[in-house]
Amino acid sequence: MRARRGPRRTPITPEGEQAKIEGRQTEQWVDEGSIRSEAEAATSRAASGARDHPAPEVDPEVFVEIHAAVDPRRAARLSERLASATAALDRERFDDARRMVAPLVRELPRVAAVHEVNGLASYRTGRWKQATESLELARQLRPDPSLLPVIADCYRALKRWKDVDTVWADIRKSSPPHDVMAEGRIVVAGSLADRGELKRAIELMSAAAKPPKRVRDHHLRQWYVLADLYDRAGDTVAASRWFREVAQRDPAFSDVRDRLRTLGR
Repeated sequence: MRARRGPRRTPITPEGEQAKIEGRQTEQWVDEGSIRSEAEAATSRAASGARDHPAPEVDPEVFVEIHAAVDPRRAARLSERLASATAALDRERFDDARRMVAPLVRELPRVAAVHEVNGLASYRTGRWKQATESLELARQLRPDPSLLPVIADCYRALKRWKDVDTVWADIRKSSPPHDVMAEGRIVVAGSLADRGELKRAIELMSAAAKPPKRVRDHHLRQWYVLADLYDRAGDTVAASRWFREVAQRDPAFSDVRDRLRTLGR
């Protein structure tokens, strides 16, 4: 595994974000049904279980930060522990990751990578408040646009709508990669839907409706969410259209075939 500036971030997958459009309650995962409960299981990358995974290396810059904070012998041990916590996060052992990184939070409060691992592990276990606190700390120590959609999603889970909108503004200002912008748009659309503002949610997702020259995963993700929002708004024609756009390019995407069958298309 290549060394990185920080820990390897467990990605937000299409199905994971779709599940969270409808399925959130503060400090508890609740799927209310619109996006389908099976999507939650697809949030994670496939874990291999018994297969061995090489431990990730700690990025040299992070290693230097750790050595600047503690004596060399201790720094080596803490670096190894951070690598192990990152590996646990990648293997979807989220509680183990939280347990392993907890001492590092106390000993290395100025190392962004430590707070990132803690925040992402908390996020994946539904500890929204703790995740928000840790990821905001990571963001202050080392700005990283890729964390912004996760932070916005935590605020959404806590129903802190103004904070969701503020982070969305930060995402747009940062001119992030297209996939990060897509993640942020999906989260904010979910926030608007949570507030009962389906029309605004659809308008926001419609910004991603124009087919690009090359369709990528984040385009399918946005089209799926747009279709779901139309379905919830009662516009089954538009919903079917966008579900078909997804199905034509990836018939196995989430539960898109079931959604089309439900709509009679």
